[in-house]
Amino acid sequence: QLQLVESGGGSVQAGGSLRLSCTASGDTYKTNYMGWFRQAPGKEREKVAYIYAGAAGTDYADSVKGRFTISQDSAKNTVYLQMNDLKPEDTGMYYCAADSSLGHWSRGPRYWGQGTQVTVSS
Repeated sequence: QLQLVESGGGSVQAGGSLRLSCTASGDTYKTNYMGWFRQAPGKEREKVAYIYAGAAGTDYADSVKGRFTISQDSAKNTVYLQMNDLKPEDTGMYYCAADSSLGHWSRGPRYWGQGTQVTVSS
């Protein structure tokens, strides 16, 4: 089994920063693709950013490009999401997700953390 545990959420004012962490344990060989999704109240879950192939590549939602940075510490089995210049529309529950291949990732990751809340006030 693969376990994902997020941390780092909180409440900040617009323009502030937060760093989320997601640490994998157990079947860490299933983490070739790892990333972050978010869901705001009343909205569908959306992909925020992901990293793959040992940090060989990254991808971001247009809404966070230039403000968020995803990175990985393979030795710690941890993925980070540095969020700068936060906006009220970034508010939501942020979930870490992982899967072993692009095929699985594209169809919807199979492994999820419990989520961490991010609240940005204006």
